[in-house]
Amino acid sequence: MVRGDGDGAPPGSRYVDQRHFVVAANLSDLRGPVDSVVTLDRSLDWSGDRRYDLDDPGDLQLMYQTVLNQANSVADLCRWLDGPTLRRLWPSLWLPARLRALWQARFPELATPPQAMAG
Repeated sequence: MVRGDGDGAPPGSRYVDQRHFVVAANLSDLRGPVDSVVTLDRSLDWSGDRRYDLDDPGDLQLMYQTVLNQANSVADLCRWLDGPTLRRLWPSLWLPARLRALWQARFPELATPPQAMAG
């Protein structure tokens, strides 16, 4: 038996291969909040506590991961994410490989660590 990806599922048949992810047109369009406590829309976070303290690094990272994974529209991205903050957090965000690849295809600068671009 030949398996392409080690899990027995044919390429393209897994949920993650079919899932729709939203990607912004421009990082400069992302002008969401950068501090204080925010409460995400239930469509983005249906957990018991949808509040995130953006002054707490852990909450900030978790909120960005949640929005990137659950956004249904570019409007969701623009409302909740901030371009420079996304750029700074990008290397440490836990994201599905396909989602990361889609964003990096649109924004190759995300694949370059921020400190490498400063030189």
